[in-house]
Amino acid sequence: MRELARVPDVTVYGKVAAILGMLVEIAGLEDSLSIGSRVDLVDRAGNRVPSEVVGFRDGRALAMSFGSLDGVGLGSKAVLVHDEPAIRPTNAWLGRVVNALGEPIDGKGPLPLGHKACRIRANPPPAHLRARVGGKIDLGVRSINTFTTVCQGQRLGIFAASGIGKSVTMSMMAKYTNLDVNVIGLIGERGREVQEFLEDELGPEGLARSVVVVATSDESPLLRRQAAQMTLTLAEFFRDQGRHVLCMMDSVTRFAMALREIGLSAGEPPASKGYTPSVFAGLPRLLERAGPGLVGSGSITGLFTVLVEGDDHDEPIADACRGILDGHIVLERAIAERGRYPAINVLRSLSRTMPNCNNEQQNDMIRVARQNMSVYDDMAELIRLGAYRRGTDPTVDRAIELRPALEKFLSQRKSERSDLEAGYQELAAIVAMPYDGADGAAPTETPTPEAPTPEAPTPEAKA
Repeated sequence: MRELARVPDVTVYGKVAAILGMLVEIAGLEDSLSIGSRVDLVDRAGNRVPSEVVGFRDGRALAMSFGSLDGVGLGSKAVLVHDEPAIRPTNAWLGRVVNALGEPIDGKGPLPLGHKACRIRANPPPAHLRARVGGKIDLGVRSINTFTTVCQGQRLGIFAASGIGKSVTMSMMAKYTNLDVNVIGLIGERGREVQEFLEDELGPEGLARSVVVVATSDESPLLRRQAAQMTLTLAEFFRDQGRHVLCMMDSVTRFAMALREIGLSAGEPPASKGYTPSVFAGLPRLLERAGPGLVGSGSITGLFTVLVEGDDHDEPIADACRGILDGHIVLERAIAERGRYPAINVLRSLSRTMPNCNNEQQNDMIRVARQNMSVYDDMAELIRLGAYRRGTDPTVDRAIELRPALEKFLSQRKSERSDLEAGYQELAAIVAMPYDGADGAAPTETPTPEAPTPEAPTPEAKA
């Protein structure tokens, strides 16, 4: 009965009046359509091509299709679709891979449908009703756990150019995090890399508690945009069940590029680097959906990769995302080229929940480690040229001594998991500072050789 109630009483038709590139002008439905309305275009063979209204001009609706326009011509029928874009997920979607329309693409059969419809273009929770960010999250990556600590409900950007390892870093966090559910959006990905990510990077263990949404680079901009919205919709579904969700999206930049294509096709004037004003309005509408839920519900911890063009971290999308998100992790090509992965520049990375989420000892050791890394970076050219003489400045001497141990600390294999508390223990040993554990009490476990106690510093710390 519920399905029958959604069947419309009448069917409203229009017709295709013009086609220019990706844009279709529809006549006869102007009074029935609004921005975001869905229309099915009927091609010469009788097949339906779903499309969406993106604007109006000269009394006609402007629509873009989700698929190919082959076979659609002047006079083709345009059928108004009454249903609002929505999906009906269930917990059985865990371990599955879907497209931007919520259809399975993993060859494992149809997806079961739930009773509740979840709007794809939902609004974020009201700000005054939201809970505050929760406690720390163990992401399994040592450098992120210690220097850019993430809390439940925080939104963090991973800023990197192509080929520096952001997908591998993201897959490590998906496998090793201690949250309940992963929702991963692969937006504008290369088609051949999707299966590699699922099998090699995420693996069966990570996929079992994840839902993956895929829209490859060859798909229409509407599908790439909707895949990002679908990712947040699925995360909201699990959040409303009281679960703590890790929502990962690769990448926000390709979502912004899809918005740019849609805006330019609709005749919107270009602004900064060709991005239209609607792009900068669409980014916060998407990213604000992540974060803490209503008081008493779950949370969505968002990790969003931002593809910086030409290693320019001040380009428009990166700059806009930094102002919206609660921190940023910067991956640099120069660090990757010298063989240290993850290639995180700790000094340029920031978590806005720090230092409030740490105790005093943790903040002290992180501050000392950062100071030594900063001193070494300032003197790096002189040190490499041999122009600095040991003994000239004790601060520089200390930074040189700690450099090998800190570099080893920041390096981590993708098959290696690092515990949150073990990272603090290891960092305390490197900087030779006392540390009594997260709660101020002595640790109950004996430190491993990889995380020695301050009384037994590593050989690198003695150097």
